[in-house]
Amino acid sequence: MVTAYTNATSLVCYNPRMINSKGMWLSTNPLNYSTPLLLLQLSLVTIMSRFSHFCLKPLGQSRIVSNVVGGLLFGPSALGRGKVVASTLFPKRNNIVIETISTFGLMFFLFAIGVKMDSTMMVRPSKRAIAIGFSVFIFTLALPTSISFILKRYLTMSESLSNSLPFIAGSQSLTPFPVIAMLLTELKILNTELGRLAISSAMFCDVIGMALTAVAFSILENRDGSVITVLFSILSSVALLMGIVYIMRPALLWLLNRSSDGKYLNELHLFAIFISVLVSGFVSEVIGQHYVLGPLILGLAMPDGPPLGAGIVSKLETIATGLLYPAFLVVSGLKTDIFAIRFEALWIVGGIVLSACLVKMVAVMLPALYIDMPVQEAFVLGLVLNVKGINEIIVYNLWRDAQIMQDQEFAMSVMSVLAASAVVAPLVKILYDPSKQYICIKRRTIQHTKRNELRVLVCIHNQDNVPTIVNLLEISNATVESPVAVVVMILVELVGRTSPILVAHKPQRALEPSSSRSGHILNAIRRYEHQNEGKVTLESYTAVSHFETMHDDICQVARDKRATIVIVPFHKQWAIDGSIGSEKRAVRMMNLNVLNKAPCSVGILIDRGTLSGSLSVLNNRSLYRVVVLFIGGSDDVESLAYGARMVEHERVNLTVIRFLQFGGDNTRERKLDSNLIDEYRLVNAGNERFMYREAVVRDGVGLAALVRGIQDSYDLMIVGRHHAESPLLVGLDQWSECTELGVIGDMLASKDFGRTASVLVVQQQRVGGTLLSRKVQLMGNDRDPLVHDVPNDPEALNGYDAAWSVSVSRY
Repeated sequence: MVTAYTNATSLVCYNPRMINSKGMWLSTNPLNYSTPLLLLQLSLVTIMSRFSHFCLKPLGQSRIVSNVVGGLLFGPSALGRGKVVASTLFPKRNNIVIETISTFGLMFFLFAIGVKMDSTMMVRPSKRAIAIGFSVFIFTLALPTSISFILKRYLTMSESLSNSLPFIAGSQSLTPFPVIAMLLTELKILNTELGRLAISSAMFCDVIGMALTAVAFSILENRDGSVITVLFSILSSVALLMGIVYIMRPALLWLLNRSSDGKYLNELHLFAIFISVLVSGFVSEVIGQHYVLGPLILGLAMPDGPPLGAGIVSKLETIATGLLYPAFLVVSGLKTDIFAIRFEALWIVGGIVLSACLVKMVAVMLPALYIDMPVQEAFVLGLVLNVKGINEIIVYNLWRDAQIMQDQEFAMSVMSVLAASAVVAPLVKILYDPSKQYICIKRRTIQHTKRNELRVLVCIHNQDNVPTIVNLLEISNATVESPVAVVVMILVELVGRTSPILVAHKPQRALEPSSSRSGHILNAIRRYEHQNEGKVTLESYTAVSHFETMHDDICQVARDKRATIVIVPFHKQWAIDGSIGSEKRAVRMMNLNVLNKAPCSVGILIDRGTLSGSLSVLNNRSLYRVVVLFIGGSDDVESLAYGARMVEHERVNLTVIRFLQFGGDNTRERKLDSNLIDEYRLVNAGNERFMYREAVVRDGVGLAALVRGIQDSYDLMIVGRHHAESPLLVGLDQWSECTELGVIGDMLASKDFGRTASVLVVQQQRVGGTLLSRKVQLMGNDRDPLVHDVPNDPEALNGYDAAWSVSVSRY
């Protein structure tokens, strides 16, 4: 049996029995059958999409551009001009099959995108987002459309271009939030202030755009009918929206809560969700809308994040984004023929697109500058909102199928999407560096706080680290004269949503029962605050973001709260038997970014409290043993300053061990370190809980042996990340696994090196991204004391010699 389908230009016949191939061994070509041909097409599409991204990524291009290029390569604009590709790999008889598959892929792709979006940003946007979004949509719709009508009147052009020009101009007002979110994620600026404003502005703009697009689609689909027909089509679209929000969404949530207490997704939930996507797409087609409208609205109506949003995205994203979404772009590429474009039409459409981009830039920058955004950031925001992608291609496909566009206009429209996206990503990378906003020229270090308030930003990812963190805060010695301001940031990995959030918790005096992880963490920190009432203040945040961009939230809060030091968790967690229980590489990359960009000092906490079983300092009356390992350099000075503050606590015993090379020269750097240490010793003269030792070793082997011998004698070991150049460190760096810890810190973090002592690796603030030299730090008044508690009267320093405890070791 032979079946045929027609369109305006071609008649294609196919045999419905030629579905499955009998194999090449029977002298039949498998590519003449639908199933093997479809499998080969999907394989080629996925490979080409990945290959395009591999080639274009070094040029600063985003995955949006790579996917569009991958689709164009198989069309008549490139490989499709050859007979082998056009007639063998992508014959017209099989286009209907791959187009149907791409339809399902597009539905589930946009559904997954909708699930990841925070729909509250659409219905409750900020005033800034409303101002920018409204300005962008109104001006970008009105001015380019007006220009298109003027060009139609005064220029000679083909009938097809004349009919489609106002539609092309109007489409420039679209600001596709899924595409913008994907771009910002790739550029790693999604959770910056600019990224959040771009997403919220685009979502508000898309609320207006989606509404007008639905109305316009109803009119186009029923342009041969009466006004009543159009009205019913619009009302049915509103009914679809209401049905999804007030019927389908509550039904799915009820099913989730009833069968699993809302904690996880099972097979029944996924079945119900997938059926709901298909039904919403079917209803959209029945009422005269595009099939993607229902799934997109359903996705936006679903709660983002775990358990529902995270579960849906984990099941859908790989196959929908990696396989079926590129298939839709290939179908669009098969319709795109750049050789059908005539020069006189190209400059007309190019002029419209370019003028629309300029209008959108101005429409973004004016309200952005009004709200005191820097000019460069306002310009970058305008660039971001000019990006184009899948949304525009969907619209252009609709208009082509509705005969509003012909091949020429469709090709120019698709190429405008490619050109805009290709220009935006590299420009944003060049013009916008979010780390510059964290650069601080003021000293925010423990060494330079003097007797002012110590401001500590503590980042917590695993609640098992809370006891050690509470101990660290307690021994930081909060007093009325020198209080401690604690800012707690709970780190939550972004799963099942696109938009990162930074939640500020309301201050609470009383401990509240809670079953959530964040509730347990905050209750433990609040208990520490209550024990030190009047000496400790507490603020708390929850950052939900990808770990690769989490450092932006950390650095932003550290800057805004004027933190003295940021404490971040080590990426390895120890099991009770001393082995590595878990390892999270993403946390390691976050720590490296924080070290490079933080506006203050940074400490990486390696928590072995689980192994030692040490009690809380708040409850335990025994001494908490702390040791500072000092080799030399600014980071070791910061470690010493922190240890000197800790020893003022009545239950802290501090030992400072300075490592010296046997027979080493008495260099200027060594003299500076000696003067600094002498001042700290003078401050603590008479304090029996402060002990100073000098360990003279011959080389790195002796240093490692000494450290190994003392590792289990303390509860906390503090060491600088970087040290002054020393022969003692030669060769040790060759064995380092974690560069973020430095040579000694990496040695202490090794699973074969220690079992009980927790380790704090400290890096002093880098001003302007670089470490100031010791000479620069000591410029000014050389007579000023380096330690804030050193008496200025030289006579007051007499009589302290007997309080020093010095021991010398040789290895």
